[in-house]
Amino acid sequence: MTNATEENAGAQVSRPAGACPEAESSLQRDALVGERLSLAAFAQLAGTLAGTSFVKVVVDREGGKTHFINDALYKFHGHYIAEKILGIPRRELEGRIDHFNRKFYLIPERRFYLGILSLQTRKERFFSLETVEIDNMDAAMVGDFYGRVLESLEPSHPLLFKPASHFQERVIAGIDPSVLPRVFSHELFASARFVALNSGQATGRLRAFRTEADYRKALPTIEWNDIIVMHRVPDDIPRVSGIINAHHTTPLSHTNVLAAGWKVPNSIQLGIFDRVASEGLDGAWVEYAVEMSGSEIGLRKLESPPATQQRPAWSIQRIKLEEPETAHTPIVGLESLRMVDRYRYGTKAANLGELSHVLAKGSERLLGFYKIRRPPRANLLPQLAANLGLPEHAPPTELSSAASDFLARNFQVPRGIAIPFSVQQAFLESSPRIQQTIGKLKMALELGAREIDPLCLRLQGLIRATRMPDQLREYIDSRIAEHLAGVSSFVVRSSSNAEDLEGFSAAGIYESINHCTTAENIFQSIREVWASLVSPRSIRLRHEVGISLDDCYMGVIIQEEVPSTLGGVLVTMNPMNRSDFRNVYVNASSSDSAVNKVVQGSELPFQYLYNTVEGGGRTVSMGDAREDLGEEQRALLQNLAFAGRLLQSHFSPDYTFSAPVDIEWAIGEEGIFILQLRPYSVR
Repeated sequence: MTNATEENAGAQVSRPAGACPEAESSLQRDALVGERLSLAAFAQLAGTLAGTSFVKVVVDREGGKTHFINDALYKFHGHYIAEKILGIPRRELEGRIDHFNRKFYLIPERRFYLGILSLQTRKERFFSLETVEIDNMDAAMVGDFYGRVLESLEPSHPLLFKPASHFQERVIAGIDPSVLPRVFSHELFASARFVALNSGQATGRLRAFRTEADYRKALPTIEWNDIIVMHRVPDDIPRVSGIINAHHTTPLSHTNVLAAGWKVPNSIQLGIFDRVASEGLDGAWVEYAVEMSGSEIGLRKLESPPATQQRPAWSIQRIKLEEPETAHTPIVGLESLRMVDRYRYGTKAANLGELSHVLAKGSERLLGFYKIRRPPRANLLPQLAANLGLPEHAPPTELSSAASDFLARNFQVPRGIAIPFSVQQAFLESSPRIQQTIGKLKMALELGAREIDPLCLRLQGLIRATRMPDQLREYIDSRIAEHLAGVSSFVVRSSSNAEDLEGFSAAGIYESINHCTTAENIFQSIREVWASLVSPRSIRLRHEVGISLDDCYMGVIIQEEVPSTLGGVLVTMNPMNRSDFRNVYVNASSSDSAVNKVVQGSELPFQYLYNTVEGGGRTVSMGDAREDLGEEQRALLQNLAFAGRLLQSHFSPDYTFSAPVDIEWAIGEEGIFILQLRPYSVR
């Protein structure tokens, strides 16, 4: 939940489900005050969020009454309190929003308790009660709040307290669960039968595969207008019209990031295979819809395929690449690159170089996100000052300096080198057989021939097997020795010009290889990265959006592999509530090759939301783990989330500073390392 006086996540909704016509007049009631709340009254007053019905609650300690507020009439708790209890205009409250927030959430002698009462319908039905994540109630106040609301409910369903932050979890840890029954966010998430990963609508042929082996057999027949149902959709999925996951997954896996970039409906729907079987949907044409506020997917069988099916926008709107430079370009240390060097070294290398520059030199753009007007506030600079430990009205120059110091003090980029496009070109041009096969592949693409996939595989085999000319090998070797002397384990990463583009993310379609320990490993991995540029899948995905093979190049990053105890991915947004500007989404794993396992979706990671305005975090899912991470580790993740927001501002392509970034990270004995930073495509 977000700040209830400003942008409550229990947002305004039209008439709640379950309200009957004879209750129409009751829907206009401002609130139920000083009376017991029945299920019928709850339905009349409730709004919905993510398929869950809820009512806003205000306990007036001074007046001794509990108010259940009509969501259709009052978007925010504060508006109701201002008009109906304090007798002041909304404008006065909004003009002093921070003053009222302190009175509502942060002082022990507060008059009001503010919260959300939700009807949970998974398994056994019960009510959950929560306040906002910034609320600092102590244990006695939590108990008082819970008791007053419990007294105001008809005893039809149990009432459980739901802590909204790690802080609140610590507060209630000392309270006997028999006195304060509780439920946690991660428990509700784990039992959720539906999660919207990407909203949208599609008409297509539904294809259900219970095993990956079944999917592999059918892979050559999968087309762009198919809607795929699987337990876990593999990373190599071709472009399709929709995805339905039969088991829980993370929004940050490569497959789900691609679905967001493709702008296709994507969801988790438990029990979907049973529905497919009972309704005979496998192989049928269907209409499929996902709404972020829905309680399940929309799925309707069509009697026959559409008479005409309009080609999707991506097949018409061609993607254009910035003209690359393939003339001789030196191999350099990553730290010497800037973002403008992407046309010579690729996007990943250029972004890492830019990041290294920000950590070393600071940036005047770091405050961008916090400078934006957030009505009723002029900006969020006072909140930024609090996060940085500065006075509320610290000047922007001081804030900028402190933000730069925070990044430099807490974060690093593993040292490495960037191999430019020109080295790849020199290698390809050294082999007549490679050149002949490239020519055949280009001709096949122009003619739409069937031999495209076999030609891609043949070309990849040649690139892997062709000996690197001695001059190139010695050149690369000397640069590794100069910049990475003493390193025992390396990561060899792809860095293409054909990725992280508007309308084409390419997440996971190019190779990166970990645990390279010898020179031979490194040189073989370099060829493997070059070969990934011409894999059947990468060729197909680029060709579909009009990206010519002539325009595509591959740079390579060779980096020190840092030992880590925790790693993962974060995006500077809340994928499940995209209007939520406060929170960023963090996935973490403590297993070996943590980042790879998160993005490949091979394990369910820890999933967290961290507030980058007022601070604080909460556990959304513990994934495959039995215990949550410790407080010290979660504190590091809070720092990481805050850094992500600052870096979002620096890397913003425009001056709204609203475009989210996707960051891969690792934490080890030497601190927090940022391994990769790229745009996160959701538009």
